[in-house]
Amino acid sequence: MIRLLVTDLDGTLLEKGDQVSKANVEAVQQAVAAGITVSIATGRMYRAALPVARTLNINVPIVTYNGALIKRVSGEVIYESTIAPDIVRDVVDFAREKGWYLQSYNDDALYFAEYTEESRGYEAAQLLAGQTVGWAGLKEHSDHVYKLLFITSGAEETEERIRFFRAAFGDRIAAVRSNPNYMEINRPDATKATGVKRLAEALGVSLSETLVIGDSYNDLPMMEVAGTAIAMGNAEDRVKELADAVTTACAEDGFAAAVKKYVLEANAKE
Repeated sequence: MIRLLVTDLDGTLLEKGDQVSKANVEAVQQAVAAGITVSIATGRMYRAALPVARTLNINVPIVTYNGALIKRVSGEVIYESTIAPDIVRDVVDFAREKGWYLQSYNDDALYFAEYTEESRGYEAAQLLAGQTVGWAGLKEHSDHVYKLLFITSGAEETEERIRFFRAAFGDRIAAVRSNPNYMEINRPDATKATGVKRLAEALGVSLSETLVIGDSYNDLPMMEVAGTAIAMGNAEDRVKELADAVTTACAEDGFAAAVKKYVLEANAKE
């Protein structure tokens, strides 16, 4: 029996921005009507995920920043995990020396070292605005950072940087690819797995009664701990290999199809 449904956003529930398709909204409403709690686990900022949660009309805790912040739509913080300021400053220095694009998230505000084409693209995709503070400014805003994000030219460069960062920083940070162009840096204990565990505990639901849906590498941790894991048709191959089942692509409302088949119909049979 599925009692908790947790979905990734980009590439899973959403194609882009914060516009949820009619079919996906209806699927969430049907799940809620059936007594299932629906929540979100995303690498996005809380304020970028909030409009989606409001569209879905849910007020349960949502997992943001890959598990670094769990917060209700009402504003109540359930859990938060920030990167140590000295590590933030080390990463900023490292990125500046390499000439790599970097942005940070401090107290749910977005900061750019330099305003570039990557910055403009990110703002347009997330439907929000950041602040350009320079490299020194990133170091000054290091006291409450949930996540750092590198934007690259593609999957090959992203994977190369992940290997490089893991070698340079070891277990001081967790580096993960959330889409072909994004390398995200969190604390090692901030993953979607720990986020989903804490969410389930807060709601009084067992992990065996939890179903998750995702498409990218940062979804792998939560897929490993949930009782049921569904991959999108557009998911990375490793995600599909780990999943219990694969639905159709995001562009084809694969989320709605998964809810119908693996949640509503599956529960009706039990």
